Amino acid sequence: MTWYLDAALVAGAAGLVTGAFVPRLIAGIPEPEPEPALEPAADRASQRTAASISEHDSEMLPVTEPVVEEPKELYVDLAARPGLRWKTSVATAVVAGLLGARVGFHPALALALYLAPVGVALAVIDWRTRLLPTRLIAPSYAVVIVLVVLASFLDGDPHALLTAALGWLVAGGTFFVLWFLYPRGMGYGDVRLSGLLGIALGYLGWAELLTGVYAGFLLGGVGGLLLSLLRLVDRKAYPFGPFMLVGAVVGVVAGPYVGAIYA
Repeated sequence: MTWYLDAALVAGAAGLVTGAFVPRLIAGIPEPEPEPALEPAADRASQRTAASISEHDSEMLPVTEPVVEEPKELYVDLAARPGLRWKTSVATAVVAGLLGARVGFHPALALALYLAPVGVALAVIDWRTRLLPTRLIAPSYAVVIVLVVLASFLDGDPHALLTAALGWLVAGGTFFVLWFLYPRGMGYGDVRLSGLLGIALGYLGWAELLTGVYAGFLLGGVGGLLLSLLRLVDRKAYPFGPFMLVGAVVGVVAGPYVGAIYA
């Protein structure tokens, strides 16, 4: 398997620059809409239900502490965290450099240069808020699809468009089924992100796609367990998006080797 050092250096340098703008990208994301308030009719019904409980019955009820959820960290506050700019810059440079080393000066390199800073932004957001904002993922679908079509045209490989579409179906379909069967264990933002990564990985090939998806699950399971043992995350509610993104990078880097082994 060929490694492209020159492309890695160029992509890494580009990532160093674009990564510095990740905090600004995060700060520009609108906050999610607040949960709808309880309807007046439902509110009245709940009041009548509470009033119907006698004083004797209320004394027999178990006393439970109210569940108070911590407010989500605002995107503006997240973007202003000390040291975030240089951290995202370095992280984006590393990711872009690794992707460039495997892809080389190929039309698909544009995918790497776009997804590297976006992926770092999504990883930071999900890690701090356990949310993957649609306002960032949805436009990325349009950009990635355009870049895939353009890369396929420039490379003269229309078959890659088919594998990209199948990548979206395989990755997105797998996560959708898991979310449908157990929605408490996975957010729908993970489903949206899986389809986006599936398009990019599918364009590169089946080996990259399958390795990337499997690596995301493996890293999420093992990494989540280790982090929960270290009490760094809640085992039942840790973000899965960062592991999916790292798994995608592993798929690009190690996918050809895995494919060669099985071939």
